Amino acid sequence: MQDGRSASYGVFMDVRDVAHAHIQAFEIPSATGRYCMVESVVDVTKLWRILHRLFHVFHLNEKYDKLIQKVFQISKEKIKSLGVNFIPLEESLKDIVECLKEKGFISF
Repeated sequence: MQDGRSASYGVFMDVRDVAHAHIQAFEIPSATGRYCMVESVVDVTKLWRILHRLFHVFHLNEKYDKLIQKVFQISKEKIKSLGVNFIPLEESLKDIVECLKEKGFISF
């Protein structure tokens, strides 16, 4: 970054998709080689904005508010050939937070 701040981004996929892909790779005879499992590549700002929109208790730290990342893409063609359709990031984040609340790991 030009102003010296370091930006963060992450590669995300839902564990349910990973489990489904493993089953598909085992059951489909033509499945060979390696498969990239990536639903989204997002910067921390986008991640927190999604969480804030879904659950207003999450607030974006000011130091990250103006970070702009060039985000790379990873081809999903090969994994989709196994019939894997990724759970969208927003749905996955919502399910994660609701599960953590249900289990008592977080409360708000």
